[in-house]
Amino acid sequence: MKPIFTEKLMAWNKAKNDRSMPWKGEKNPYKIWLSEIILQQTRVEQGLAYYQKFIKAFPTIQQLAKAPEQKVFKLWEGLGYYTRCRNLIATAQIVVNDYKGIFPNTYDEIKKLKGIGPYTAAAIASFAFNEPHAVVDGNVQRVIARYFGISTPIDTTAGKKMYQELATALLDYDEPGKYNQAIMDFGAVICKPQNPLCGECPQQADCEAFKHNLIKQLPVKEKSLAKKERWFYYFIIQYEDKVYVRQRSEKDIWQDLHEFVLFESATPVQTMFQDLPYLKKLFGKHSYSVSHISKVYHQQLTHQLIHGQFITVTTLKPVTALKDYLLTDKKQFKRLAFPRIINTFLDEKTSLAQLF
Repeated sequence: MKPIFTEKLMAWNKAKNDRSMPWKGEKNPYKIWLSEIILQQTRVEQGLAYYQKFIKAFPTIQQLAKAPEQKVFKLWEGLGYYTRCRNLIATAQIVVNDYKGIFPNTYDEIKKLKGIGPYTAAAIASFAFNEPHAVVDGNVQRVIARYFGISTPIDTTAGKKMYQELATALLDYDEPGKYNQAIMDFGAVICKPQNPLCGECPQQADCEAFKHNLIKQLPVKEKSLAKKERWFYYFIIQYEDKVYVRQRSEKDIWQDLHEFVLFESATPVQTMFQDLPYLKKLFGKHSYSVSHISKVYHQQLTHQLIHGQFITVTTLKPVTALKDYLLTDKKQFKRLAFPRIINTFLDEKTSLAQLF
C-alpha cells in the first residue's frame, strides 16, 4: 500500500503537472546524465540553453568523449563550477573506454563514475532504467521538510540520512522514475522556496509546515541558520482583580496557546513603557499606570529567539479596544495553556503576588 503522500503526488502529476523540459520522459542515460550535470548549481532557465547546445554539438557520448577539451570548455563557458565540466569529459571517456560506450545501468555502477553522487546516480538509474532509488535534491528536501515539519538541518550528516530514508519510504516502487520526476516538479512549481502555492497544494491538509506557519522557516540549513529575533512585550492589564488574556489564533508560533496583551516589536523598546504609543492608543482618554516591569525572559525556538518582558498595568475602567481578550482571574490561569516563556514568568514566586 502506497503512502497517502505518494498517492496524492502521483494523482497531481497525472492530472495537473504540465511542467515541460526537453529531458523529461527521456530514457537515454547519456542525455539524462548530461542534463543532471548541467543542472548542478544551475537554474533550469539557464541550464536549458546549455543542454540544447551540448546535445546539438555532441549527440552521443562517443562524440563528447573524443571532442577536444577546449571545445567542450567553450560550450560550458558561463556555467561556472568548471570541475563539473572536467568530470563530464572524464566520465564520457570512461564510459567509452571502459564500458564500450554503453552507459552503466545500475545505481552502484553509475555512482562510481566521476562527478556522480547519490542524487545524480538515483536520477539516472530511475529515469533511464526504472531502478527503485529515490532522488533527494533541494526540491525534494524542501517538500519533505515542510510536509513532515522537520527542523533537522538538511546539510548535516543526520539530516542527509533522515531525508534519504524518508524519500525512500515515500518512493513509488511501481513507477520510481515517474515518481522522482513528479516530486522534483512538485517542489519546483507548487512547494516553491518563495511564495509556494499552498492554496493549490493537494498535500495541504497533512502538511505540518502549513499547519504551524513554518513554510518560510523550512527547510533549515545549519551553515546559514539565521536565528530570527522577536521582542514580545506582554502587558498584564489589571481591572477589578482580573487581567486580560486571549488565545492565539494566528498561524504563528504558539497557535492556540494563551497570552496576555501582546505588543511585538522588531527591536527592543527604548522608551518608557508608560509613554509607549501602543499603550496610549489602547487606553485612549482613560488613565492607566505601570506598576511593575519584569526582567527580560528568553525562549529559544528552532528557528527564532523570543525575548519577552512583562509589564503590569492597572486601570479603573475596562479596556474596550481589547475585543479579542477576556478578563480572567487567577484561578483560571491553571486551566489555560501558555507558552513556556509565560509559564516561566508565572512560576516565579513573586509573579502572581505582583499580579494580584
